[in-house]
Amino acid sequence: MRLLKLALAGLLWIVIVLCLAVTVTPHFLDRIYYRGRPGAHFDGARFFNPDGDDDRLPAGRSRAGFLARRLLGDPTQPAWPERVAVHPSKPAARVEGEAMRATWIGHATMLVQTNGLNILTDPVWSDRAGPFGFGPQRVAPPGVRFEDLPKIDLVLVSHNHYDHMDLATLKRLWDRDRPTIVTSLGNDAILAAQGIGADAVDWGTGVTLIGPEKRPLTRVECVDPEALCQARVSVIVTRNHHWSSRWFTDRNRALWSSFVVKLPHGNIFFAGDTGFGDGKWPAEAAALGPIRLALIPIGAFRFEEGQMASGSHIGPQGALRVWDGLGRPFALPMHWGTFRLSREGYETPPRMLAAMQRCAGSDPARFAPVAIGVPVAVPPLGASPPQPDMARVEACARAGRFAAFR
Repeated sequence: MRLLKLALAGLLWIVIVLCLAVTVTPHFLDRIYYRGRPGAHFDGARFFNPDGDDDRLPAGRSRAGFLARRLLGDPTQPAWPERVAVHPSKPAARVEGEAMRATWIGHATMLVQTNGLNILTDPVWSDRAGPFGFGPQRVAPPGVRFEDLPKIDLVLVSHNHYDHMDLATLKRLWDRDRPTIVTSLGNDAILAAQGIGADAVDWGTGVTLIGPEKRPLTRVECVDPEALCQARVSVIVTRNHHWSSRWFTDRNRALWSSFVVKLPHGNIFFAGDTGFGDGKWPAEAAALGPIRLALIPIGAFRFEEGQMASGSHIGPQGALRVWDGLGRPFALPMHWGTFRLSREGYETPPRMLAAMQRCAGSDPARFAPVAIGVPVAVPPLGASPPQPDMARVEACARAGRFAAFR
């Protein structure tokens, strides 16, 4: 056992040294995914959050230490199950007309079926989220087996982190279905290197889809939201607050985003992976038309004991604020309970969300967790429920009402 521990410790330090070496030799391993003119969120070389970048580790914390805790484990953090039972479902081939059905596959992967279209968000079927077979291992198998997945028409890829851009899965989808893949600037270069076609556009730009069996795409600028994208279906790449990297020296070489899918009976909003930032971007997405379904992350927010959010990940409190900014649509929480990426407990995100909703006097049925693999019928557009009282949530937090959720 002693020899095993020494071997693991030696391996860890080799990895750390290699990581540090990479950071001081960027000219060897840098990647340029996009070239363009500087703008409001691009400096000519790298993208940035126009509302300020706040995704660095807390003061006094090193990336080497963070990596060590991720590799060797942190005995002070709550335990997670090694495996979670999931009963995969077999979706219908199509859901026609106004009906809408959503099935959580796990993490940020959601299958949404409506208007005869099958839409996938950040598809990940791999067992690990990381390069070369390393990285966090999923504790919950996919809610739909890949072989039971219906023909996919549209794929949304929010950014290039491994738990969102899974090249193995995307290649399988591309080879099988040739879906329309929409992403943000620079990510298409990563996909193209694997023989995967994608349309990459900037924030505030849209892609119009003619129909599920036809793939002509037309880019349109979001100048007039009321007149935008009168075709059957369109996708608008919208702002959120995050960062990107596939490797240590390619940081922010590609853009991150959320999405609005404009549909005849109400839009779909996919938040991607995001922190709260200035908090104005949810209203920007809602301005494109009424949202019928919102997919909002609630997990991977705690990297220090007691933390309620990080710069690049919202927790349940931030998720409620995002939901409010979107107009309080029917929403499904995601980005929890599949890969362990942070130190909060397995059930902490949904339990804390429910507790905050009770504190805020908000109807939990409009934004409630669902089981992986269980199809959910999305209700039609209707009147929005009352606003959550976020001042009460903050008062509950100060009073320690959520301290039990580690």
